[in-house]
Amino acid sequence: MSFVRETVRDGAVGVGLADDLASLSTFLQPGCAAAIWRRQTPRGVQNWLDRLHPDLLPRGRVILPPNAVPDAIEHLCDLACLPAGSERDWFQSDVILLADMFANLLSAKFLRLRMDVVTNNACRKFHIDAITARLVCTYRGTGTQYGLSTDGTDPRRVFTVQTGAPILLRGTLWPEQPRSGLLHRSPPIEGTGETRLVLVLDPVFDPEDDG
Repeated sequence: MSFVRETVRDGAVGVGLADDLASLSTFLQPGCAAAIWRRQTPRGVQNWLDRLHPDLLPRGRVILPPNAVPDAIEHLCDLACLPAGSERDWFQSDVILLADMFANLLSAKFLRLRMDVVTNNACRKFHIDAITARLVCTYRGTGTQYGLSTDGTDPRRVFTVQTGAPILLRGTLWPEQPRSGLLHRSPPIEGTGETRLVLVLDPVFDPEDDG
């Protein structure tokens, strides 16, 4: 199947487009399958992230209360030997900002925080995650791709979220029915030499039941 790939200007039906952090609350409105904060990473920070050797990019996964995110992201950056400076300070502060917003929006007492460094076709099939909700922010490389499907097949019109723009996505455990049919995937990049740096946040309501 051939796809039309577009960067996000006017999102698909059921996708809320926010111009500031506070407006991401539209995600809670009935019929809103996803919400995107249309923003760009500061140019100096983006250039710095794009030039870093992949071995210096932070990676890891942890379940933690939101107030522990500052120490956790600093620890992951230290483990990767991410160079100190104003660019690293912005990056760490932004992860903290997004985690705080997401936890408050969903009243989540814990978060699963994941920093992924991706060089292959991870999650290249269009899907809906088996969770309540998820925040994805691609700090380096091509952003998340999404589109509507009425029959479960791949969308014919595919949108690509801008690098640095967070997207909030509802999963199959979100209580609203019927589901919107909004599917998403990680962009297929294997063989291109591209390296993506991706933040993923999930709400965790009972960490003892979460693997």
